[in-house]
Amino acid sequence: MGGQGYTIKRNIPFAREIVWEAWTDPEAFGTWFGTDKLKMKDVKLDVKVGGTWKGTMVLDDGTERHWTGQYQTLDKPSKLVMSITDTGVLAGNLEMYSLTLDDQGQKKTQMTLTQSGGNLSDEEYKRAKAGTESFMDTMEAKVLPMLKARHDAM
Repeated sequence: MGGQGYTIKRNIPFAREIVWEAWTDPEAFGTWFGTDKLKMKDVKLDVKVGGTWKGTMVLDDGTERHWTGQYQTLDKPSKLVMSITDTGVLAGNLEMYSLTLDDQGQKKTQMTLTQSGGNLSDEEYKRAKAGTESFMDTMEAKVLPMLKARHDAM
């Protein structure tokens, strides 16, 4: 415990409103969170300050991991802060995801995500970062193009 957390920065070729939607739409969130290799079911997002989010990740062996958290800060479409735990219980000092979406012009966004809280060792944060990077890969490759197509069709 007591690790330093991590930060991921990505330049994404999509408008930040579309990236924001990937974080706040239950269907989109359930698709990228866990990657396309692990199913997320029962995803519910009450996107308001103090609102909770939750979803159940089904691992390859059938084990279920119950993710949940609470929204701390929402400044659409630029900042989102939420707690995160895979224990299914909102208690104690939880990990935090801090997301910033910076408009880079020409429908491009710099996404910066930090996980912190000090509840993991540096080695556990290293594994968590690798997992989150794979989440982001799925978001960028599958979810954002789907959301953009939906917007373009409107």
